[in-house]
Amino acid sequence: MKGLNRQDIARIAAEDIPEGLCVNLGIGLPTMIADYIPLGREVLLHSEQGLMGLGPAPAAGQEDSDIVNAGKLPVTLLKGASIFSHSDSFLMIRGGHIDIACLGAFQVAENGDLANWSTGLSTETPGVGGAMDLAAGAANVWVLMEHCQKDGTPRLLERCTYPLTGHKCVTRIYTNYALIEICSTGFVVERIANDIDFETLQKITGAPLQLSPQCAPYLPGVARDTGTHHA
Repeated sequence: MKGLNRQDIARIAAEDIPEGLCVNLGIGLPTMIADYIPLGREVLLHSEQGLMGLGPAPAAGQEDSDIVNAGKLPVTLLKGASIFSHSDSFLMIRGGHIDIACLGAFQVAENGDLANWSTGLSTETPGVGGAMDLAAGAANVWVLMEHCQKDGTPRLLERCTYPLTGHKCVTRIYTNYALIEICSTGFVVERIANDIDFETLQKITGAPLQLSPQCAPYLPGVARDTGTHHA
């Protein structure tokens, strides 16, 4: 039971982004979305350190050390891209101009609480970055993460046990096993991978799941109406 790989998770999320939106890509798996935006779709990709108009990763040998994403990995800039100060970037975030923030997470609760900056351990250095601003300022927060921790512990819970990044902010979760929406009644499975059934998915989830009547296969090429709000 492997589920989807990281590339396919990023590809599915990229396919789900509607035309014309401004989307922040957080550190980790979300940065891979830039490689999979469908050809011809106009999406403005934002990076918190001061870039708007990110393109995919450059070809080998074409990297520019001055053009990197939030994870300090080389990227390209599309025609019309903008470069601006860190403070201006956070004015955009705090001013409500980001339609979707795509973030990684340690845990997500069934009410949409997000924990992605610290595990609460004194032996580990926390890294809040711009996560709290994005969680509060973006119109929608999509989380991309593994469904479970390496030891099998669920990341989707009734209540987060790690320090919170934001309260009731997550709207959607992409894991290696499913696409899950967060609604007033909790976690709703909208798409599920072919190599796992709903009962097994529930066993590895730390909160009750509901199965959408329109549940579809979870794989690239099956984009859907996202119901995403504009900022």
